[in-house]
Amino acid sequence: MLNIILFGAPGAGKGTQSDYLVEKYHLNHISTGDLLRKEIADQTELGKRIKSIMDAGRLVSDDIVIEMIDNAIAKDTQGILFDGFPRNVAQAEVLEQLLAKHGRKLTCLVSLDVPQEELIRRMLERAKISGRSDDNEETIKNRLKEYEAKTLPVADFYEKKGLHVKVNGLGDIKAISASIIAEIEKRK
Repeated sequence: MLNIILFGAPGAGKGTQSDYLVEKYHLNHISTGDLLRKEIADQTELGKRIKSIMDAGRLVSDDIVIEMIDNAIAKDTQGILFDGFPRNVAQAEVLEQLLAKHGRKLTCLVSLDVPQEELIRRMLERAKISGRSDDNEETIKNRLKEYEAKTLPVADFYEKKGLHVKVNGLGDIKAISASIIAEIEKRK
């Protein structure tokens, strides 16, 4: 059973590539943002806690995010594509424990490698379409700094375990997908 982390900086193309991988391998797409919204929509006890935290303008704790990930792994029967998790090394360590708890292991972390200038260009272009006023060059650069400081070390964590796969995130979308799939096939 495949369990894959799709990884990369904001604007690297994770959302686009997630769609291809979910369809190709029939994976459950686990996005922390989607899980939070689903818990709230389903009005579960956890969802009620999440809603009260978010309504107060606070960030949802790692403990709650981990509880949601654990529940999602427990329910999965197909394999998982993790998107937006883990965001730091501590979460990567916990993910490893959660997968082991459910008799699984990570297949690989696929990292979309895109130069910073291209990431900025893509996000500015996306901002024009979405109309989000907070997607300006200064905010984008801050997001990228945050990614480099806190999230990028996750790739090193998996590199040491021999699970990190780098894929060039530039070029034709289908060619990038083909490169990702070729790397996954080597690890099945």
